[in-house]
Amino acid sequence: MNSSELKDFLDEKVLQYNTFDFIESDPVQIPHLFSLKEDIEIAGFLSATIAWGNRMMDLMGNAPFDFVMSHTENDLERLETFVHRTFNGIDFASFIRSLQHIYTNHGGLETVFSKHQETNSMQKSIHEFKKIFFEIPHQYRTQKHISDPLNNSAAKRINIFMRLNKVVY
Repeated sequence: MNSSELKDFLDEKVLQYNTFDFIESDPVQIPHLFSLKEDIEIAGFLSATIAWGNRMMDLMGNAPFDFVMSHTENDLERLETFVHRTFNGIDFASFIRSLQHIYTNHGGLETVFSKHQETNSMQKSIHEFKKIFFEIPHQYRTQKHISDPLNNSAAKRINIFMRLNKVVY
């Protein structure tokens, strides 16, 4: 396939998948449920990272930013039964605490990603995000859910997050 044929093929796929009908049944729809920037960021991040959406949003009262910023330990205990593939309630609680840390101490997700952005690459930005995300106490196993492109990972989930939120900061 030459470059012109590839472009035509990809343009066709954009038209096929970048529609409300497709979004309606895909986790990409989750961030579209919100209007507050922080809700969109958190919903997009969690949906992309865990590849799960509605159930997570329900557990957070459909107010992800409010939940992240004002949760109690009882709220986090309710997450203990959450399991999706290799992601469990302990991981979910760690993610909530890390997100609260980022919004409280680092100005939010956009600030963290944009601080280390380079002109043609998000690799350093994603690497620095992971360091900040895990600078609070957490179980080692939880780190597997955030990839690091500087450790030869494609960091597909974080890149999906960027795409979901259209936040290539």
